[in-house]
This record gives sequence, structure tokens and C-alpha cells, in this order.
Amino acid sequence: MEQDITTDLRVLESHLDGMLNRVQHNSLTLKRLQSFEMRLLGLSSLAEMIEFILGEAKALFDLDVISLCLIDPKNEIAGYLEVDNYNFRDREGLFLASSEWQLRHSFGLSDQPFLGSYQTTICEKFFSESNQQKPASVVIAPLIRRDRYLGSLNLGSYHNERFMQGMATDFVEHIASVISICLENNLNVETMRRTSLVDPLTGVNNRRFLEQRIEEELDRSQRNREPLSCLFLDIDFFKRINDGFGHQAGDHVLAVVAGIIKKLLRNNDVLARYGGEEFVALLSQSDESTASEIAERIRLSIANLQVEYGDQAIPVTISIGVATYQPNRAQKKLVAEIALQLVQTADAALYEAKRKGRNRIENGGLVLVTEPA
Repeated sequence: MEQDITTDLRVLESHLDGMLNRVQHNSLTLKRLQSFEMRLLGLSSLAEMIEFILGEAKALFDLDVISLCLIDPKNEIAGYLEVDNYNFRDREGLFLASSEWQLRHSFGLSDQPFLGSYQTTICEKFFSESNQQKPASVVIAPLIRRDRYLGSLNLGSYHNERFMQGMATDFVEHIASVISICLENNLNVETMRRTSLVDPLTGVNNRRFLEQRIEEELDRSQRNREPLSCLFLDIDFFKRINDGFGHQAGDHVLAVVAGIIKKLLRNNDVLARYGGEEFVALLSQSDESTASEIAERIRLSIANLQVEYGDQAIPVTISIGVATYQPNRAQKKLVAEIALQLVQTADAALYEAKRKGRNRIENGGLVLVTEPA
């Protein structure tokens, strides 16, 4: 009898220890979740949010695999991330889908997470195609805000029993809801920022953006001891185009020319409409020779172009001025002055190109900055 009581006490003690451990584990998880949410809510950009989720949520959920799928039908998210120099194309675990059809086709896209064993036909679109081991069990949680599907948060484990059908998904649904709110907010902020920094006619950045970005590019140039070149571009005889073909035709020419220039630049280069028919491009890691080669490709592409507008073919040429900044150790505190002089030197070279007949390139050479006394 006494032995039976002792055995029962041991079983009860073990049961109580188990309950205490679960309470402590749940308390720790709740604290980690609260910390995760507070930090997530405090992030100020879409790129920061993506990086935080892919990094921190893996530890929070004790996961083997995590990925984030974002719906981007108009390539707006890609554009926002490019502006922030975030290498989204190579980021492990990040997928941009062209439409929500991918989610609907996979599992109907109810507002409930898909949970269970890894099924290739359903899950392969949401997890990396690299050499990384495929998860054995997964949760694919839709990110929904105001009845709009924004994407999905995808969690995976190498253990079959980690995520099983019938398990409660309250925890995952809660974190997906918080991420959805933050994603919507960041997308709204990025949209407003883009609207204020993008020229609506041509779709490229405006002068305000250039004035913000040029000092950042010069800072980077100085840190890395790499050249930065500036192209000042102007459509030749643009007034004649407006007068001869109409202002709507002129607007169309501006948009087409901007698109050609942008296509011939690299992703990390900066293009802005400076005003009227003028554009400025900043070419990172480009010396005088490289900048002149890029300028010539742009000039030649536009010279060979006939812009179609209605039943009219509008001939267009462009003149370009080039200037290059090569940093040295004595120029740490002159970013604002260098920015002004770089643009002015390229502008002066452009003026010389126009003076010499247009449809040509003039190189203003290296920007020389007087060292501080």
C-alpha cells in the first residue's frame, strides 16, 4: 500500500514537473513573441522588415526552414527593394509572385494556414530550390489584410511530427496577422515615398530623389575608394518636337527616351529627370572611360530610334555631358560641395556638346576638389 502511494506521488510529481516545464516554455515563447512583434513594428523600411522576418522568425519558431512569398503583380515591391539597394533576387527564402494565382492554385487560399507533411505539388513553390534539404512538415500561412492577399509566411521542419494536420494554428495565425499589418503599412509608406520621389510622366526618379541620393553615392564612393561618374543628358531640339508634333507627342518622347536610358543602365545606377527634357544619371564604380562608353551606347541607341506616335515617326537625338569623381583621402567632409561640382561639370560638358552641334558626347574630365586648409 505504502509502495503504491509512493509510486502515485512520483507520477504526480512527474506530471507537475511536466506542467511547470510547459508553463515556463510557454512563458518564454510569449516573451520572445512580444519582443519579435515590438521590433517588427519598429522597422522603417520594407527591406528591413523582410530581412528581420527571414532571420529572426527562424529562431523564434525554432525552425529549420523559413521563407516569405510576396505578391508583386506590377513589380512595385521589386522596385522599392532596388531603390534601397536590397539584393532581393539572391536572398535565400524570398519569393516574389506575379499574382495570387500561385497561392490559390496551391491550396485554395482560404484564410487558414496549410499545415501538414511536405507535398511537392503544393509546397515546392514556397521553399528554396537550392541544395537546402526539403522540410518534412510545413506551415504555409497566408498574409491577408483587408481581404487582400499580400503573400504567405512559410515555415518548415525536418521532423515529420512538428507540423501535423489537426494541430492548433493560433500562434502562427497571430504572427501572420502581425506581419500582414506591418507589410501593408510598409507598402503604403513605400508607395508614398515613391510617389514623392518619382516623376509621374517618365516613371524615373525626380530631381528631389537625385539630390538625396547623390550624397549617399559619394559617401559610398569615398568609403570604397571607387570612382563615381555623372551623365547630364538633354534631348536635342525638344521645343521643335513639341511645336511640330504637339505636346502630347513630346510627353511620349520623354517617356520613351527615359525608358531607353534606364534600360541601358545597371540596377545600381541612378537615373533622374532633372527638369524639362534633361536627365541626370549617376554611374557607380565607373571611371571616365566606362562612363563615356555607357554614354555612347545611350546616344547611339536614341539616334537610331524613330519614336512612333500615332501615324507619326519622330526622330530623336540626345546630347550628353560626362564628369567623373575619383576620391582621395583628403576629401572626407566635402560631399555636398563635390555633389554640386560633379553635376555642374557634367552640365558644362553638356553645354559644350550642344555648342559643337548636338547628338554628341563631351567629357568634362575629373572633378577637382580643393583640399581643405
